[in-house]
Amino acid sequence: MAVTEKCNVYSFGVLTLEILMGLHPGELISKLYSSVDNERIQLAEVLDPRLSLPTSQKLKDELDSFLNLAIWCLHADPNSRPTMYEVSQVLEMSCSYQREPRVS
Repeated sequence: MAVTEKCNVYSFGVLTLEILMGLHPGELISKLYSSVDNERIQLAEVLDPRLSLPTSQKLKDELDSFLNLAIWCLHADPNSRPTMYEVSQVLEMSCSYQREPRVS
């Protein structure tokens, strides 16, 4: 396999899952690659068990967005992974969407 930008994207996905899970996501990655029916991974399945699940729907949505982005970055076919530019666009949209306007 040639080293390309898509390798960095994959690494970003692994790092993102490590942050969410609190450990290396090796088993989860294996599950993603062996899943025939493309079952949806739930946030509660992967969130670090030392943390409590968020109670705010806004935070749940944001963490779910990060989880989905990480899974996209781990796609088995490198050509189906996003570019880092696309990753940055998704993160930027997520951050601007989640940001509440300040009241003066």
